[in-house]
Amino acid sequence: MTQQAFIITGALFGMLAIIFGAFGAHALKKILSEDQLKSFETGVKYQMYHAIVLLLLGFNFQFSTSAMYWCFTIGIVLFSFSIYGLILSDAKGKKLRFLGPITPIGGLLFVTGWVLICVQAL
Repeated sequence: MTQQAFIITGALFGMLAIIFGAFGAHALKKILSEDQLKSFETGVKYQMYHAIVLLLLGFNFQFSTSAMYWCFTIGIVLFSFSIYGLILSDAKGKKLRFLGPITPIGGLLFVTGWVLICVQAL
């Protein structure tokens, strides 16, 4: 994994978090229930947190490993994007239930990425 991959991936996920957050706050506010909107915002927050982690790892590349990159990148896709899919499909009345079990796998990848940071620090 290259330093550029960490930085570009982090920047793209950060940019998308801003876009999705604005979309949720404005366009979806009229469509989603308060609980749905809160869940959507959770996806956006976790996406942004881990986009920032990818950027920090990119700028501290000598500390980073490809395992960290993949844990956070796949974690964002599985965690945040499954939440987006669940909420948006539910709002349309056709909830994609198969996405439900995917969300915790993304969360587990986040945890694994953080553990890898701790291990690397030791």
